Amino acid sequence: MSDPHRHPTALIDPRARLADDVAVGAYAIIDGDVEIGAGTTVGAYTRITGHTRIGRDNVIHSHCSLGEAPQDKKYRDQPTRLEIGDRNLIREFCTMNRGTAEDTGVTRLGDDNWVMAYVHLAHDCEVGSHTVLANHATLAGHVHVGDWVTLGGFVGVHQFVQIGAHSFCGIAAVITQDIPPHILVAGNPAAPRGVNSEGLKRRGFTPEAISGIKQAYRLLYRQGLSFDEAQQQITELARQVPELQITAQFLAGSTRGILR
Repeated sequence: MSDPHRHPTALIDPRARLADDVAVGAYAIIDGDVEIGAGTTVGAYTRITGHTRIGRDNVIHSHCSLGEAPQDKKYRDQPTRLEIGDRNLIREFCTMNRGTAEDTGVTRLGDDNWVMAYVHLAHDCEVGSHTVLANHATLAGHVHVGDWVTLGGFVGVHQFVQIGAHSFCGIAAVITQDIPPHILVAGNPAAPRGVNSEGLKRRGFTPEAISGIKQAYRLLYRQGLSFDEAQQQITELARQVPELQITAQFLAGSTRGILR
């Protein structure tokens, strides 16, 4: 008897573990050690392979490639993974590669993300939750993206870059250094353009919190302070503005240097 949730042309490896109600479209291929949670739909012509875990209630559109080997010359077929959380929308022609042994071995996408067409997540990327990755946004290997980040169309992110929570990257920005939380950047190469005030208001940040974040922005970008001086003053300010604690932690953990 045919399965009403699976198109008869779909090819599903016996090793794959799919919840009973996972819908699989025409000519899709699910190959290997793949696990897909309840309520998820897989579009036509999509291929999911490797050691890949996909959570619940995701909508994966057609022609995506999820869990393929990383584009890394050092990769030697180690059993690395791709992990995708719950309630993500993944549009057409997206590519997400699994991790490498040189890093944590995992490429990870969190929950409730809006991933538009042709987005690429390279090996070992870590993307949080509630992000928007617009068409053709491209993340090189080992990139970390915080929660509530927006990347505009055609944004390119250099390997090992960290992008802080609640930041906004304008269309076609080229990101080569770390972006602190809460700020807006744009241009090629990207440059800081202020605080992402509108996004913060939409997420319920109070006027007082936004004022404190703007003060931290001035310390980092407008008062001629060295990085160490600005970092010290922002750490002190975070004792009064709790929303700045993630900024203080981010600055302390930056490895590529802050975009300034």
